[in-house]
Amino acid sequence: MSHWRDDIPIFLQIRQRMIDMILRGTIGEGDTLPSVRQVAAELAVNPLTVTKAYQSLVDLEIVEKRRGLGMFVRDGAQDALLSHERDKFLTEEWPSIRARIAALGLNPQ
Repeated sequence: MSHWRDDIPIFLQIRQRMIDMILRGTIGEGDTLPSVRQVAAELAVNPLTVTKAYQSLVDLEIVEKRRGLGMFVRDGAQDALLSHERDKFLTEEWPSIRARIAALGLNPQ
């Protein structure tokens, strides 16, 4: 991810990248997330930005912090994320997509 969107904070873009990796199974339940330093170096961002992204995953109860060991994906995280992402799509994205379909005179099917 070398290009950042200007309209979304970088920590949210990093969080979304981690969410996508968990949903695809690239990072499985019980697995350790890459270290903050590793991600910061890989993406050329401030480690505090990565820490903020990881903390937002803790707040979503998707990952847990184990002192001295790192961040781990919680059991049930994939199902919880799938439900969260579906709800987010249906409430935030779908209404404008549906309106655009209607405005273009397209059939939703």
